[in-house]
Amino acid sequence: MSRVGKKPISIPSGVTITIKESEIEVKGPKGTLTTPIPAGVTFKHEDGTLTAERSSDDHAAFHGLARALANNAVVGVTEGFKREMDIVGVGYKADVQGKKILFSLGYSHPIEFPLPDGIEAKAERVNTKASITQYQTTITLTGIDKQKLGQVAAELNRLRKPDAYKGKGVRYAEKLYRLKPGKTGK
Repeated sequence: MSRVGKKPISIPSGVTITIKESEIEVKGPKGTLTTPIPAGVTFKHEDGTLTAERSSDDHAAFHGLARALANNAVVGVTEGFKREMDIVGVGYKADVQGKKILFSLGYSHPIEFPLPDGIEAKAERVNTKASITQYQTTITLTGIDKQKLGQVAAELNRLRKPDAYKGKGVRYAEKLYRLKPGKTGK
């Protein structure tokens, strides 16, 4: 039995849910999201809670998934999601200009990264990151769609993956990076 799938989702005030045959539409103060419903899983909306039920144990694998996707949609339209990326390296820069981010990451050319609809970015230098050597900037990504936000963060990380010795590159702020010792073996 899926423990995640059994948990009810509490619906905050100001959020409306429309259950269709193959998707759920969630409207809230921050926007509207639609989430697909896998085959064999149904949703019931009663008394301010949303519960996921499966038709048989053949669809057990999708039970928790469907509930998690619906919960992410509810949290997204009420609170939104946030992801932080650190730019680390001497001369590495990032500048947000409207719906695009301009990077200077040690290549022979600047990189222009267009932001998809629904994702916003803000670049700032945070003074609390003194523990990271060669720290430059933090990019804060915000949006209501958790999947799209994670995809954008992964694409930014791929522009210049952190190297193993100095940690230079585009890094996830919450991830702990263990650096290898150099030739001296300190």
